[in-house]
Amino acid sequence: MAIQFSESIGGKTVVVRVSGKLSHEDFLQFVPEFEEAARRIGKFRVLFVMDDFHGWETDAVWDEIKFDLKHVTDIERMAMVGDKKWEKNLTAFCKPFSTAKIRYFDQTAAVEAQAWLEQP
Repeated sequence: MAIQFSESIGGKTVVVRVSGKLSHEDFLQFVPEFEEAARRIGKFRVLFVMDDFHGWETDAVWDEIKFDLKHVTDIERMAMVGDKKWEKNLTAFCKPFSTAKIRYFDQTAAVEAQAWLEQP
């Protein structure tokens, strides 16, 4: 699976790790997990880690758009961690479509990303 989802213990932060190329099948598995966490936790923070990420297959682009529109208010703050220029640009592209505070961090600053998420 190209999307891995995990929750912090007792916190309001979830970790989403993406790698490879996201497919429609990846979203079929990920979305229910995410929605269950949103119901239980409420508004939360996301550490979004892009590790050898290559984007989306054609059929998954629509899944991403639908997901983003549906969950625009579920995320309070998101730290996007990557190592490619287009991933940094993706962060800037996402900002107008979300109510969340979104910030990009290079892979080497993953600890800083976590600290930023934990700030009040």
